[in-house]
Amino acid sequence: MTALTRTEIDKLKSALPLRSQAFINGDFTDAAAGHKFESVNPATEELICAVSHCHAEDIDNAVTAARTSFESGVWSRSAPEHRKEVLLRLADLIRRHSDVLSVMESLDSGKTITDCQNEIGTEVATCFQWYAELIDKSFGKVASTGEEALALIVKEPVGVVGLVVPWNFPLLMAAWKLAPALAAGCSVVLKPAEETSLSALYLAELASEAGVPPGVLNVTPGLGETAGEAIGRHPDIDVVSFTGSTEVGGYFMRYSGESNIKGVGLEMGGKSPFIVLDDADLNDDLIENAAMAAFWNGGENCSANMRQLVDASLVEEFLDRVVKRAQGFQVGDPLDPETEIGSMVSNRHFDRVMSYIRQGGEEGAKLVSGGSPMDCPGFFISPTVFTDLTPNMTISREEIFGPVLGVLPIRGIEEALAVAKDTDYGLHATVYTKDIDRAIYLSRRLPCGTVSVNGFSEGDIKTPFGGFKRSGSLARDNGVEALDQYLQTKTIWVTVGEVR
Repeated sequence: MTALTRTEIDKLKSALPLRSQAFINGDFTDAAAGHKFESVNPATEELICAVSHCHAEDIDNAVTAARTSFESGVWSRSAPEHRKEVLLRLADLIRRHSDVLSVMESLDSGKTITDCQNEIGTEVATCFQWYAELIDKSFGKVASTGEEALALIVKEPVGVVGLVVPWNFPLLMAAWKLAPALAAGCSVVLKPAEETSLSALYLAELASEAGVPPGVLNVTPGLGETAGEAIGRHPDIDVVSFTGSTEVGGYFMRYSGESNIKGVGLEMGGKSPFIVLDDADLNDDLIENAAMAAFWNGGENCSANMRQLVDASLVEEFLDRVVKRAQGFQVGDPLDPETEIGSMVSNRHFDRVMSYIRQGGEEGAKLVSGGSPMDCPGFFISPTVFTDLTPNMTISREEIFGPVLGVLPIRGIEEALAVAKDTDYGLHATVYTKDIDRAIYLSRRLPCGTVSVNGFSEGDIKTPFGGFKRSGSLARDNGVEALDQYLQTKTIWVTVGEVR
């Protein structure tokens, strides 16, 4: 991937192929009732375009198209090699159009163009390629029986799947769900976040070009209370996979119980600890990881390690160095390749993050850097560092989802573990120590889906991602485990007669 120059970015911006209609049954179409909502550039507060706002009738049309395609077998019963070929073509098209998609997503979300290029040109394309290559390498089982029977255990696509994805990694989160769902043979109704619908709609066009049949992939932009709830309650959707807030995840559980008891996969919020034990080496790598754990993607990241539990003997040096790094981030125009932190995704989210920053000070945390909006158009917040946190403060317990880092002193490994576990969430944790025994001790006892040792990482496409407790359900994104959401297990018991 080659980094774009500002001249190239501006040229792409001036000629973006924006798709603002819903994509249903292979065609772009207005919402049935003609409703639209505005897509606004959060870095400039300027209108990008008006997007079709899908309601229950549109979701019903998309589900009908998905069910028809699924029952026809045009995708669900096609040869694995065929689905593999189509998804590999899609991965190639994503790479070829990654610059367009990156500029589009940066405009729509406030994410930096550099992050968008890294995610779309590399991770999104790789996700489709990885699951494409897995399609013809998945096998069922034969159970042990006597000669009077043959017992086959097979995996089949679950049917019509509703995918509801967030705004912080718009196309990447769509890929995390779309790629395994399509690889499994399902037909899909995808609802992107209303703040960031444009890249998903353009992806639908690329999927059609790659050979995904009409009705197999439908994209229905809309609000959570309209399109999202309609997906959650639809009686002909077999499974919903949702990434977003814990509150909304609970709604989908309720929608399922009040409709057809559909399966629900959830990846939700987090309040992840970054643990620095007393033997850790406070080198440049640790400080960079601490800063990126909190500020990467503007802190709009469910696994962000804002809650940094640092041994009291190291707090003074750690705080001094992490503040200097926070103040070194370049915040500003997301389309500038030099920018490291862009804008918050919307005015509403900007207000939410600022309210947490004010509450932190009111509850006694010490603000040592940042904490103020930038004096310019758009929804920018400077990287913010608090110290003197206590475990019961609101900013220690609730997900902020913004560029805020808080330092909470701990004394010893057992206090670190106790404080880290004292949360409703269980998505991620980072542990820094030179002692592998201590690292494994903590890794085995931290109740969360991913533990990263001596570096902040969520893993990669090969490793499952998801949470414990209020961070998620048993479902996982990424890895071969992601396919489990979109496959159902069937036993075929064949009685073998006597051979004469």
